[in-house]
Amino acid sequence: MPAQPEPQEPVREIDTTTGQGHGHDDCPQCGSTEVSRKGNTLSLICGFCRYEWVGSRLEDAHGLGAGIGELDGRTFLSGAADITSDQDLVTIKCQGCGSEVVIDTARALEARCHWCRSILSINDKIPNGAVPDGILPFHITKQEAMTRIAEFAGKRKFFALKKFRSEFKADNIMGVYMPYMTVDGNVTAVLKGAGEVQTRKYRVQTSKNSSTTYYDANVYDVARQFDLHIDDLIVESSAARSNIDNRANTNNIINAILPYDVKNMVAFDSNYMGDFSAEKRDLNIDDVARRAHAQFLGMARESIRDDIRSYDRGVRWTHEDMEVHGSRWASVFLPVWLYSYAQRQDDGSVMVHYIAVNGRNGNVMGSVPVNKGRLFAVAALVTAVAAVVAWPLGLAALAAG
Repeated sequence: MPAQPEPQEPVREIDTTTGQGHGHDDCPQCGSTEVSRKGNTLSLICGFCRYEWVGSRLEDAHGLGAGIGELDGRTFLSGAADITSDQDLVTIKCQGCGSEVVIDTARALEARCHWCRSILSINDKIPNGAVPDGILPFHITKQEAMTRIAEFAGKRKFFALKKFRSEFKADNIMGVYMPYMTVDGNVTAVLKGAGEVQTRKYRVQTSKNSSTTYYDANVYDVARQFDLHIDDLIVESSAARSNIDNRANTNNIINAILPYDVKNMVAFDSNYMGDFSAEKRDLNIDDVARRAHAQFLGMARESIRDDIRSYDRGVRWTHEDMEVHGSRWASVFLPVWLYSYAQRQDDGSVMVHYIAVNGRNGNVMGSVPVNKGRLFAVAALVTAVAAVVAWPLGLAALAAG
């Protein structure tokens, strides 16, 4: 009897494209493409008729955020569809005058027609990972980001390289939208292991001047099976950012400035981007699903922490299993203020240091090039001081003995 094919995971796509003919959201009152974000708000304003409006929240526009417990198989928004082309140069026909304009999607998501000045966007033009489903606009201003980066670097200048201290300028920062995915998960977790409850604690003298602490504990088999609904886990969708190589750069600090208030995400409209640049997503759902599922499991362990507090000596999990019944994926842009500094190392290689600021809440994290000689000197001094302090204490202990 021939082998039966494995059942396919149910797949459902939610269309998030705007349906605009030229891929750009016009003013709903007069149809002008001269639209921009109003200051630091979520409002958009027409430069022609001055009409103002607020873009729709991504969750509200497409019924997200609810029904996680009913998810079955894989659901994805159209911006998270598999990348179908690696072509960066895209030709768009201007709807205003008919001219053809080329956009380099590796560098920008929109341009102006060089004949009629209409704004052209690839919002609905190419299914190649350049256009996300949602965008979380910047809230932290450039000046605020500069202040936070300067404070971060200032606290570390004592141990920083002299060249870095002399060349550091906080205004050398860029605002950029980084590509991520958010994923909801309907999962069942099964955890089994051994938990210990302490019954006695005592010390045993092992020599004249030292002793060892021992514990007695009862050991129990522990098993937990439970459902978990995960809402808006943020997952990296750029290969360059997810491939952490601390020998060449410190771009892993991008993830250290999480979390983001993704509940305030608006449905993607390139009008929100303004003059900010953006990185294009280059990973598909299959590329990031394993990492997301590993985080699901970590969240499952954390979710039952209070339930196992009675095992005061802890629980050692020996078996962990998880079934993902359903997931829902969206491709999003998150705002980051980024400072970079290239350090040429002794072997001739270049190490790039980054300081990043969360463009929504101002969280800052990063690294600066370290003066190793000064760092080792301070460490040696601390060790010497500790030895000097410990020496008379040791004599006193011997005398007391």
